[in-house]
Amino acid sequence: MIAKPTQKYIIFALILVAVLFPLISQNNYFIHILTLSYIWMIAVYGLNIVAGYTGYLSFSHAGFFAIGAYAQGLLTVKAGIAFWIAFALALIITTSLGFLVGLISLRTKEHFFAIYTLCVGYVIYLLIDKWDSLTEGVRGLMGIPNPGNIGPLSFTSATAKYYLILAFLLLTILVNYRIVNSLIGRTFIAIRNSEQLALSLGISTTRNKLLAFVLSAFFAGLAGALYAGFIRFLGPEIGSITITFDLLIYLIVGGIGTLSGPIVGTLLIVLLSQNLQFLEEYRMLIFGPILVLLILFSPRGLVGFISDWKLKIREGKSVSTERPAKIEKGA
Repeated sequence: MIAKPTQKYIIFALILVAVLFPLISQNNYFIHILTLSYIWMIAVYGLNIVAGYTGYLSFSHAGFFAIGAYAQGLLTVKAGIAFWIAFALALIITTSLGFLVGLISLRTKEHFFAIYTLCVGYVIYLLIDKWDSLTEGVRGLMGIPNPGNIGPLSFTSATAKYYLILAFLLLTILVNYRIVNSLIGRTFIAIRNSEQLALSLGISTTRNKLLAFVLSAFFAGLAGALYAGFIRFLGPEIGSITITFDLLIYLIVGGIGTLSGPIVGTLLIVLLSQNLQFLEEYRMLIFGPILVLLILFSPRGLVGFISDWKLKIREGKSVSTERPAKIEKGA
């Protein structure tokens, strides 16, 4: 993992730029793209907990994102529940389903776990796509309300939504930071490094893996509920496996198992995608080789690459300072 001071500097610098951005740029299009990026970052942080820190790759992540989004949409549009009450219920629904899926899926290991979660994600997508009477199917769910007012604060403008979702992102980063630097986080990492060794140390791997999976589902549901309130239209494609692969690419490029990786990877890929819109049909021909090269030469992503580079520099300096002392001693 990248050194803690470096991670803090990266995260702090990105947060400072994010807070000041609407004050610098009045372009609503860029504000929209960045707001959407923050939603994806929240989802990627959830994926990072289960894949980056426990080593279990879940392909049902987009499914839980869609559950959070559709729970928010259906509760507000069809049940007529106020936005923030529906928001809390959407998180409870997503987390509860994550708990039930995790109870079964975590009985499997390695590629069997990945295959099972892939099937779960596809079942969720099919339910959304085919259950027309509830989800409106391919027609999509429209008319989702804006986030409700909190006291004097209104969230109807693009800038207000930007800061609201940024606040949730900052809270997500803080929670992830506390988890990773706690006993629970070290337990997750122990399971990732060697599950058998963790068992021999008396760690309940099943309980901790389930906790990681539930936390992952919670953040996916949080991102989905925010997405519903931001876009205000939902279609079945948000639960497709393509979304999971996109989130996984963001995580791998930024740095899997790092705190700043979800921010770096999501920002980089989203901004590149926006600048390569004229190559929409062929963009994977560009991203594909880049991703392969990154996995081969820097499996810990860009953040891991920076960490390794700084470590080599420090080691080089320490070696250069030790050599004169050895020569003097020999003389």
